[in-house]
Amino acid sequence: MLVRQVYTHLLFLSLLFTAGCSSTTEYEDVASGPRVYELVVPANLAATLPSPIRNPGTQEGVELGEKLFYDPVLSQTGTVSCATCHQPQKAFTDGKALTTLGVTGKPLRRHVPSLVNLAWMNGYFWDGGAKDLESMVFGPLTDPDEMGQSLKELTNTLQRHEQYPELFRKAFGTDSVTSAAVARALAQYLRTLISADSRYDKHVRGETGGYMNKEELQGWALFKQHCSSCHATDFFTDNGYHNNGLDSTFSANYEELAFGRGRITGQLSDRGKYKTPTLRNIALTAPYMHDGRFETLDDVLEHYRSGVRMSPALAIELQQEGRLGIALSGAEKANIIAFLTTLTDTGFIKTKSLIAPL
Repeated sequence: MLVRQVYTHLLFLSLLFTAGCSSTTEYEDVASGPRVYELVVPANLAATLPSPIRNPGTQEGVELGEKLFYDPVLSQTGTVSCATCHQPQKAFTDGKALTTLGVTGKPLRRHVPSLVNLAWMNGYFWDGGAKDLESMVFGPLTDPDEMGQSLKELTNTLQRHEQYPELFRKAFGTDSVTSAAVARALAQYLRTLISADSRYDKHVRGETGGYMNKEELQGWALFKQHCSSCHATDFFTDNGYHNNGLDSTFSANYEELAFGRGRITGQLSDRGKYKTPTLRNIALTAPYMHDGRFETLDDVLEHYRSGVRMSPALAIELQQEGRLGIALSGAEKANIIAFLTTLTDTGFIKTKSLIAPL
């Protein structure tokens, strides 16, 4: 299991005092928190955990964010939480092609992505429509088919709650609940969802439990040859947007969702491009692609071998040697899949809470 060590210390705040307006009790209350929240980041992943200056991670903020993440009070009906669709045991996905678990029961237009190593990403959603986690969380909260919540109603509900005002006070210094504070808390928690303790990780770090067999090692070599240009580094994503040949035409229905990145940029050259998903825990996050069209990893590899379709924005990597796709034998395809199974982090999926006991 990934070693997660939490160091806490006092985060001292600069205070302006006027004569007679502060008491010893008030000073001690402020000086004792919130406490900086730190994680030991696996060495092959990154040196530190990014945390924006405007929303630094604190023990109290992460705790509040985690509570909010698992609480259905965030939805309009009081029945849907973030974890309804982002289930830890499925690497924070829900196992459906297009989920129907939102407040209306209607299928969403895109597949639920895994929530992992988000702190290092520079764009969110399949088309990069959100630039940071703080803005990203408003999407599912307010989407009529996901959580369907009015931000005003949400803040009113949380303000009346018997626990939340005090938790917001501990995290942000005021018991006045705002939508911005909700977003900041959720973002702090989401940044702690780090996965890099799979068998593959232990292998590259030279740790016990990192054994990889012949087929997996051969699959790793093939992966580096054919897949790593997009699924790059030990994040297994370049955080970019690519057209991987799923379709040759793109419908303008449903707010041009089929345009992918092109919906955001308005550029023809970006149509059909979607954010490169991480491959971490990929064996647990079926089905695959932005619309969940492929049920198995074998289906995915078969697409790259024989199903790539031509369109103006098709990735150049899939147009090599006078053919579309990637030339793979059946054995090579099986070896790549064997390698991908080494990316499963069992400690990550078993751990609901990343917060050390107080």
